[in-house]
Amino acid sequence: MRKVYFNGEFVDESEARISIYDSAMMFGDTVFEMTRSFQKEQFKLREHLERLYASARYLHIDLESVLTIREMEQAVYKTIEINEPYFEKDDEHRIMIDITRGLLSIYQDVVGTYAGLNVIIADFPLRWTVDGMGKLFDTGINAVIPSQRAIPASLIDPKVKNRSRVHYLMANIEVSNYEGDNNWALLLDTDNFIAEGTGDNFFIVKDGKLYTPEPRNILRGISRGYIMQLCQTQGIECIERNLDVYDVVNADEAFMSGTPFCMLPVTSINGQKIGNGKMGDMTQRLIDLWGKNVGVDIIGQIKEWNRNSSKGRSNAPSPYSFKAKG
Repeated sequence: MRKVYFNGEFVDESEARISIYDSAMMFGDTVFEMTRSFQKEQFKLREHLERLYASARYLHIDLESVLTIREMEQAVYKTIEINEPYFEKDDEHRIMIDITRGLLSIYQDVVGTYAGLNVIIADFPLRWTVDGMGKLFDTGINAVIPSQRAIPASLIDPKVKNRSRVHYLMANIEVSNYEGDNNWALLLDTDNFIAEGTGDNFFIVKDGKLYTPEPRNILRGISRGYIMQLCQTQGIECIERNLDVYDVVNADEAFMSGTPFCMLPVTSINGQKIGNGKMGDMTQRLIDLWGKNVGVDIIGQIKEWNRNSSKGRSNAPSPYSFKAKG
């Protein structure tokens, strides 16, 4: 059975639990990170951890007093080592780190349970996250603009990766009622500019240049940053600026970026075709280069997992979509 790092110990995955009186349950008071591997090697782990510690500092969670970033890195690798025997040969490691503040003060010394900060590191197969996504490399995503807006930095800074994400879920619920398949939410900010998806960043291509929303009202994704690095190596101009729906409708191509799938083409917005309605040349070029750099056929790997998937259909929501019960 897979093991979870839980406050310095390794427990069975099914036994990794926090108290119902934890601040995480009461306020969604949790910072987190999720990573992936390529050929079992963690990708950009240090960058993910640096963002985790920055998020914790912003929320006044004294994570550094419990584990230094170096100790956290070692704990991640130990978690992977312990769980590797439970992974298939072609699996990749999906690491999930959750940091909760602990019990609210009114429950401390009353409920007879650990009161302090919780550090939880889980490791599970990446294929779980990308199940069903293989087809999207061919069909593309239809981006749908919901009425739900992104939370602006003036209210709470979206650079803080936290679990208070009901606005993402509300956007996904609304988009689930849109006709057709492969609908993913694309949120606007409160100024009606494109912000982000519900767990992914957004790019468009126009006249050989790459554009992505300026970072004020978005989570600055690790994958987003890596794509910008790839552009530098290829002499592709990548511009951060305010984008509106008009820009997307008139783009040559578009795509989403995110840790588990790296890049997925967006071939329409609100049902209106973008470019030729297929994965664009620059999207293909960048994901091919990414795959070459990490030694993995990214698209082929996800498609192969999907072909061999034994998971049944579920109406439970995913991080990117919501399925209404029917």
